Amino acid sequence: MAEFSAKDVQRLRQVSGAGMMDAKRALTECDGDFEAAIRWLREKGLGKAGERSGRENVQGAVAVVRAGDAGALIELKCETDFVAKSPDFVRLAEEMAQRVAEEGEEAAAKWSDAVDDLRIKLKENIELGRVVRFEAAPGHVLDTYLHVQSGRGVNGVLVELAGGTPELAHDVAVHIAFGRPRYITRDEVPPEEVEQERLSLQSETRNEGKPEAAIPKIVEGKLNGWYKRVPGGVLLEQPYAKDDKRSVKQVLGDAQVARFAQVVIGA
Repeated sequence: MAEFSAKDVQRLRQVSGAGMMDAKRALTECDGDFEAAIRWLREKGLGKAGERSGRENVQGAVAVVRAGDAGALIELKCETDFVAKSPDFVRLAEEMAQRVAEEGEEAAAKWSDAVDDLRIKLKENIELGRVVRFEAAPGHVLDTYLHVQSGRGVNGVLVELAGGTPELAHDVAVHIAFGRPRYITRDEVPPEEVEQERLSLQSETRNEGKPEAAIPKIVEGKLNGWYKRVPGGVLLEQPYAKDDKRSVKQVLGDAQVARFAQVVIGA
């Protein structure tokens, strides 16, 4: 019976790029001989995961899970939509999100072996992307939204409100999925970003032939529109997706957005 340790398996995985189960099998088949195990993996075509690590992986799946007062948002990345839609891939993303929602963000690290094994099985550069977990503060409400396309999540949102109802939180999450805001309020926009946009708008307005004296007022008007832009912009100032005659701030009423997170595949 071959004798080897968990460290031997980990070392073989690091060197060969093989999954955990394949590394264990290789060491078993080769009676613990490390070099022979590497050759065995290569001969079986199981030692090439490392070669895939540099390949572009802009496809994937998003999973969003609620667990009591907590919610988790997970991005699992791959190279093609074919793999992204596969049952094993989607299932892994969902299972990871469930565990993170229940235990915390650090739980995602426990799935590294499963990700490696899936990389070997599906022969693509598969890796964990963003991992976000919110736990609602006392008196706050949390809700989610996930847009599903071809059997896998492609646009996931977590939002936490101070005040309001779960229904309102869900409506705001749906809006965020559509509006893709970058900030909650104007105060969060970096000053250098605002100044850069202001200078661009000044040049644009001058090129339109507007009178010099009118330029500052025109630029301020355009800057207000810039804050409201969709996609992008400031959440509270965006026109509400379900009623563009009102802003998100007006829809919220006395409630406030404490924080939000969004992951969009390919964005």
